[in-house]
Amino acid sequence: MTPPRPCRRAVLLGLSAFALAAPARAETVNDLTWDDLRPEGDSAPPAFLRDVLPHDESAMAAGQPQSTGIRTDWNGAIVRMSGFVVPIDQRATGVTAFILVPYVGACVHVPPPPANQLVFVTTETPYETSGLFEAVTVTGMFGTAATSTQLAEIGYALSADEIRPYRR
Repeated sequence: MTPPRPCRRAVLLGLSAFALAAPARAETVNDLTWDDLRPEGDSAPPAFLRDVLPHDESAMAAGQPQSTGIRTDWNGAIVRMSGFVVPIDQRATGVTAFILVPYVGACVHVPPPPANQLVFVTTETPYETSGLFEAVTVTGMFGTAATSTQLAEIGYALSADEIRPYRR
């Protein structure tokens, strides 16, 4: 049985509502880091400890820690974020939906981070990925959107206008 996939149309419709509500904010690109998505007081483990935490690879989603909340500061804004690709929907020409994760292995080899550290990315133009966990920078409209996948609960969505390989 194939697990239900998030409805891309619903995510895009939700994000378009933000665009109509904040047209002046859409002209500025906001560079976000993963810490920008965490509310004050979030007690997720530091990045350097994530790889040493014990985990059971047969139940990754079950090991997802509870999110301490999401931030709405950038709803409807155009943002640029970097992270790693975990494909969700693929066509012959590339990936059209993926989870943007903050570190390699998230959602696949180690339990997923909290929902406030995951971004569901959709794109009309398939992105030709070089493989699982490719580092990318994504620019597009950002918003809060609770999305559930087989791999994890996700707190944010980004409708990508541009996806490019990550460069320092």
